[in-house]
Amino acid sequence: MITSLGAITAHGAGAEELWQRVRGGEVAIRPLREFAVAGLPAAIGGEILGAPRPKYDYLAPLGLTDPEPAIDYALIAAEEAMAGAGLGVLEEGAAPRPDALPAHRWGVAFGSCNSGIHSAEKAVRRAVDAGRTVGADELGLGDDRHLLLVSPQFCAEALSSAFGLKGPVLSVNTACASSAHALAHAVEQIRAGRADAMLVGGSDALSEMAYYGFNSVESLSSRPARPYSRDRDGLSLGAGAGMMVLTSAEVAAAAGAPIIAEVLGYGMSADGYHATAPHPQGAGAARAIRAAIDSAGLTPADVPYINGHGTGTPKNDSAESNAVRAALGDAAQHVVLSSTKSMIGHLLGAAGAVEAIVTILGLRDQTVPPTAGFAETDPACGLDPAPNTGRALPMRVAASNNFAFAGANACVVYGRADAGTIAGKTYGEAGATVHADADIVGEADSTGAGGQARVGDVADEVVVTGIGALMGGAGDVEQLWAAWQSGTVPAESHNGLRLARVSSDPGGTIPAKQRRRMDRLGQLAVATSEQALTAAGLTADERVGVVLGTGVGPMSSISRFFEPTVTGGPLQGNPAIFPNTVFNAAAGQVAMVLGAKGPTSTLTSGHAAGAAALGTAFDLLRAGRADAVLCTGADELSPYALDAYRGAGPFTGRHGRDFRLAEGSVTLLLERADAVRERGATPLAVLAGYATTCDALGIARWDPRGHGVERAMREALAAAGVEPAELTAVWTAAAGLPAVDGPERRAVDRLGLSANCARHEPKRVLGDPVGAGAQLAAALAVTAWAYGGVQGPVLVNGSSLGGTHTSFVLRPPAAAPLAS
Repeated sequence: MITSLGAITAHGAGAEELWQRVRGGEVAIRPLREFAVAGLPAAIGGEILGAPRPKYDYLAPLGLTDPEPAIDYALIAAEEAMAGAGLGVLEEGAAPRPDALPAHRWGVAFGSCNSGIHSAEKAVRRAVDAGRTVGADELGLGDDRHLLLVSPQFCAEALSSAFGLKGPVLSVNTACASSAHALAHAVEQIRAGRADAMLVGGSDALSEMAYYGFNSVESLSSRPARPYSRDRDGLSLGAGAGMMVLTSAEVAAAAGAPIIAEVLGYGMSADGYHATAPHPQGAGAARAIRAAIDSAGLTPADVPYINGHGTGTPKNDSAESNAVRAALGDAAQHVVLSSTKSMIGHLLGAAGAVEAIVTILGLRDQTVPPTAGFAETDPACGLDPAPNTGRALPMRVAASNNFAFAGANACVVYGRADAGTIAGKTYGEAGATVHADADIVGEADSTGAGGQARVGDVADEVVVTGIGALMGGAGDVEQLWAAWQSGTVPAESHNGLRLARVSSDPGGTIPAKQRRRMDRLGQLAVATSEQALTAAGLTADERVGVVLGTGVGPMSSISRFFEPTVTGGPLQGNPAIFPNTVFNAAAGQVAMVLGAKGPTSTLTSGHAAGAAALGTAFDLLRAGRADAVLCTGADELSPYALDAYRGAGPFTGRHGRDFRLAEGSVTLLLERADAVRERGATPLAVLAGYATTCDALGIARWDPRGHGVERAMREALAAAGVEPAELTAVWTAAAGLPAVDGPERRAVDRLGLSANCARHEPKRVLGDPVGAGAQLAAALAVTAWAYGGVQGPVLVNGSSLGGTHTSFVLRPPAAAPLAS
């Protein structure tokens, strides 16, 4: 259930303000005034003018004064959503109240495309103005703690600390589908019982990177975008944030919270087609739309309105229209497909959340918003765009589409809170669940249009069947094990940072034509994913998904694209590099090269990104969204990333003398146990359960007592049905940073482990591979069993540097045999 909404856009602050202006067709795309992008012919956008500052001060604790707009927008929208949720947050030790939930039962799922890139751009310009050469080994960004505002995870943790939310905290970066994916992951957290309520949404600010990038690929229009119109010639960018509170029907009813709408279903897919262009027939998008409708237990005829992706570019709009026709069949001729982007611009990672708000309020008022600026029907699109004027439309269900670079697709289906009965199912009754216990539905048809069958909580075991690894001098998992056993890893020094780089060519096995389009991060992810598939004897298809965890992301591509524009002007942006600047580009390359076209997502939870990715993949499999998921943790060590580590945190000098960064990628192929049985494969391990918690103390802060990581470990053990005394090993997140290692050590001490339980610190030996840390530990734990180690359950920890913790339990198959 959705109990509240919050927004800030070019139409001002407030969800209701946004809706009233959008339903009236008011266009807020205009010449830029406060944000400058000199030298571009399309210097227009959905700019937020005179934005207020949020109540929560995330700057002072860091000693900073220059705010990050993306964080500000997220907090402003969240303030509205939390104020209207009808659910409070109980602090630890407070007396229970029926209208409030304990802090650890509240979580955050935050989506963004560029997150704090605005702060990074300013840091780069400060460095250039000071005469430093950005990215050079001897100079770099210098000591600039504003770089702490760049990480997507730190924005999610700012939301967590602002409201004291200590449950699961996720940051999702699937470009323009980010906040739609965040909502899907939040649904699974509630369905699994890990949270009772989630603060969900997305935020993005206007940035030079976005303007220069879309200009380089000739996607910007010099006039307000005209989606679906024959004369459309490009998109308009916008800024803003949308947030909402999601909870179960039972919790909302018990608290007396308002119910604005229900999430009836969602669908996700990968195109596996092109880095920027959608499949011209919308094949991947159609799979996502059909999966969303199927998971809601509806038919295409039940969906009269879709809030479209509708960017205004020629290829995207026609591909989306084709996707809607493919997914809805004959019902498409009756559907309304309109675009909110025609009025506020493309909000990138925030688009899914803001457009969801418009969709939900349209359901409430039985009104479809228009597509502004529409001039003439294009036969290549041809569906009803509600041209220029909104209209009344009786509807109990509506959907929202969001598609992204790297072929990441999402569709979410919403229902009115008082929707009554549709297709024989009852919605909107107090106390009813929102398909939390859905039967297995949506078998794919012969054309594959369904694409994601068996949707529903199948409660099947999740197993590991293949592992791939590239890290340091190790070219596969056996060599990784040998490096761990020897304890000697070649390292280099980089201006005070100790590093272990991948010594082999990660793209050596990738065909030259495909390799030319990849950056190093993409090559690492593809190489280890291919290893994992080969080890498991599996060929990827539409039932195999891709979930990537990356903490640093594509920093080499970002710097290679942006730095020439700083010194040479915006027209120096390279269109061949820009597609790789999105965080999910590597996951898209895995889908394109290997054919994994199932659900895809990219998690960016800092040094816990790999662990968050494993949890997300686990949920997708348990919900029947895929048969298998390639779950990769990957990060590269570019000069820009190393500059950021030196400038932003305690990784050098006395506090970081025992810390070493590592470059690499590790992939675990996860499968549903019944799928493994069907193909006669042998599992390597059982992923028995996981949990995620947050300290909620602010950006880059840990609880020194380790209570947050202790909760993650205990909840993961409970989910797996394992007692602490049964553990044979704990693979910790310790990496040589006292502020992180000490609290985790104290938390492990309190678990009550047996005297024979080993404690391993792989990052202290092999280096910290940032987003791949959890996959590294899991790969070693599974390999240990194969080499005669003690057979029994193990606990693996992954923690961000901002106090978000994910723990999971692995068991050898012999300890938990697959049911016949």
